[in-house]
Amino acid sequence: MWRKMKFYISTTGIKRLTISSAGTGKGSPGSPATRRISRRRVMPLLLVLALVLPFLFVRIAVIVLDSSTACSSTLDCVGWRIFSGGDESTLREELARALLEAKDGNLNNNEQGIESFNQLVQEMTLKQQDVKAFAFKTKAMLSRMEHKVQSARQRESVYWHLASHGVPKSIHCLCLKLAEEYAVNAIARSHLPPPEYVSRLSDPSFHHLVLLTDNVLAASVVISSTVQKSAKPEKLIFHIVTDKKTYTPMHAWFAINSFQSAVVEVKGLHQYDWSQEVNVGVKEMLEIHRRIWRRYYRNLKEDDFESDGKHKRFLEALSPSYLSLMNLLRIYIPELFPDLNKIVFLDDDIVVQHDLSSLWELDLNGNVVGAVVNSWCGDNCCPGRTYGDYFNFSHPIISSNFDHDRCAWLYGMNVFDLEAWRQTNITETYHQWLKLNQKSGLTFWHPGIVPPALIAFEGHVHPIDPLWHVAGLGSRSPEVPEDILEAASVIHFSGPAKPWLEIGSPEVRGLWNKHVNSSNKFVRQCRIMG
Repeated sequence: MWRKMKFYISTTGIKRLTISSAGTGKGSPGSPATRRISRRRVMPLLLVLALVLPFLFVRIAVIVLDSSTACSSTLDCVGWRIFSGGDESTLREELARALLEAKDGNLNNNEQGIESFNQLVQEMTLKQQDVKAFAFKTKAMLSRMEHKVQSARQRESVYWHLASHGVPKSIHCLCLKLAEEYAVNAIARSHLPPPEYVSRLSDPSFHHLVLLTDNVLAASVVISSTVQKSAKPEKLIFHIVTDKKTYTPMHAWFAINSFQSAVVEVKGLHQYDWSQEVNVGVKEMLEIHRRIWRRYYRNLKEDDFESDGKHKRFLEALSPSYLSLMNLLRIYIPELFPDLNKIVFLDDDIVVQHDLSSLWELDLNGNVVGAVVNSWCGDNCCPGRTYGDYFNFSHPIISSNFDHDRCAWLYGMNVFDLEAWRQTNITETYHQWLKLNQKSGLTFWHPGIVPPALIAFEGHVHPIDPLWHVAGLGSRSPEVPEDILEAASVIHFSGPAKPWLEIGSPEVRGLWNKHVNSSNKFVRQCRIMG
């Protein structure tokens, strides 16, 4: 006896399924042998099977592949894992153990490295390796990637600092054109200041400002911003000291460009007639600073850049500007201006935003220099410029004389009482520490002009309001709040990213650019940004 099935199909699908006996050819739909299964029962069953079967197939396939390395018998292992509910937790525990073991384990540096995820997948599938091997190989791959990223960052940082060492083509162009103008234009060679203003150069009733610079464009921005913000520009007397090679273009610029009623004096170092003692002292100072610089340069290796932040100070200190005679001569300001008693010293990378007149009325309480000590962020807040950032506190002489966490005062906008300075031994102390550092193997401090000055002026500094001088705008990412930036009387682009360089921070570069004389024909011809 056999059975036959009949499907009754309509346009809306399967209506019913009839199963009947057909052994003798007898039977009818109404006989007891006939059974009907309605579509209400069949359709849910088909749907369940459609969902379960693919999942079951993939699951069995995964177990079979995994069991090829973990079990001696694939069928036994598959059977155990199908009917066991703990396979996922077991795999998770096994992977966790492998990862922890890889974390604490040593890598095989001689093994050929896997460079990509695709290689990792290929390695694991072809060699049929276990979870432990997967963890170690993944760790090795990630370690190599991290090392490459770190190395790229370090090199990029070095290249960024190297970019700050050069002189832009535009500024070099400006100097050449001004030197040519000096040669062909009598106005560019005219006396600075004009004869009728010479008497003001030593008159204590005027406000005297000093710049030591070999950057024509930077000097013009300093003077332009100071005059624009001054309540009484007719009282301003600017004394610019420059080197011999820059004297001609510097003189030409300030001879052909007037700055309202302010008086500008430009003097070259070659025009000074110093005593033999001063000449010897300057040469000795320059030579010791060069030795310190060379020592750090020779000892600096690629490995020294592996830790973020630790050696950024070294990179900045190795800038050629720290060997500039114009920077080092700050300690000789009383000799440069023997007829002046009180001056405001300005770096060439600053911009004046408010009137400075009250600085000449500031009482220094018998001290030599007025300077910002604590930053705008509060008392004892001076990120990046503590004594520990400048000095080598592993040396016993340094650690026994100075406080590692003490804030260093800011150089760049300072009030100097030259009369009080001449009554001290500041310059002599400066030279004594230079010689002591040389005898100690040049290990007292990092290269730069600040460390020996901090020692020499010890006990002669008068703190002034932090808003007089806000520094750090020459760093890679200045973090000065906008309200502090606006309130600051002087903003200082201290750091490698000078505003006349392309690496200058665009967020603050506009504060400097707006004071560039973009209407000047030489500025336009040399395509100086401004």
